[in-house]
Amino acid sequence: MEHDKDFFRYLKDKALHTRKETLNIHGISQETRIASSLSCVEIFTVLYYGKILNFKSSEPGWENRDRFIISKGHGAISLYPVLADTGYFDALELANVGKEGSFLGGIPDYIIPGFETTNGSLGHGLGVACGISLALKRKKRKEKVFVLMGDGELYEGSVWEAVMFAGRHGLDNLTLILDNNKICMLDYCKNILDLEPLDKKFGVFGWNTLTVDGHDLTGLYEALSGLKENETGRPGVLIANTVKGKGVKSLENDPLCHIKNLNEAQIKEAIEGLK
Repeated sequence: MEHDKDFFRYLKDKALHTRKETLNIHGISQETRIASSLSCVEIFTVLYYGKILNFKSSEPGWENRDRFIISKGHGAISLYPVLADTGYFDALELANVGKEGSFLGGIPDYIIPGFETTNGSLGHGLGVACGISLALKRKKRKEKVFVLMGDGELYEGSVWEAVMFAGRHGLDNLTLILDNNKICMLDYCKNILDLEPLDKKFGVFGWNTLTVDGHDLTGLYEALSGLKENETGRPGVLIANTVKGKGVKSLENDPLCHIKNLNEAQIKEAIEGLK
């Protein structure tokens, strides 16, 4: 589907808003993983504001919705402002993240309108998505299933069991989006356990693979639009090459950014530096 410059300018504005709000949330709740959440901002932007996902915010359990499984739960705080902005819950609730009585925690769970599952423990999201995808196919349903996963999560053996399962059962209604920011908890992934070349590994297990700049809104939109129309009999994976801590210079390319917090002054400086 072709769109004009105004459409992508709109996506850029929404991505900027989401990144700023994510930083504000981190200032409210220091338990949030800020670097992990910043790398997937453009992915969320395209999925929701680009209308890749079919959803009805006034009815989160709408039968005809596409399912979106957030497997990297710790890095999904940037979805909060998107869900608030699209009407899943009141934006005023963003000021209460991590506070007693709020349904918005440092790690999201299914009580939050718009979240399908709880995925604080890594390695389970893709398996759950495979089950949903298989059930939808057997019921001859048209809804699609999307999964967001971090690259460090690929170290979990259950992920590769799910990869094999999806390929074997031809789950072409399933799209995995890999937030490939190349840094896990304590170092660069290549220094912990180098899994490259990822595209070839997925290909061996029967997946269609695409690679894109995970901060390029146009490239993301075109890739995800194509994968959603997948009818090849093979599941699809989008390897989105991203920058952990994107938009905050002190976090970008820092091998320990996963476990670092920003103070009030750093957050203010980061927000003022965003364009």
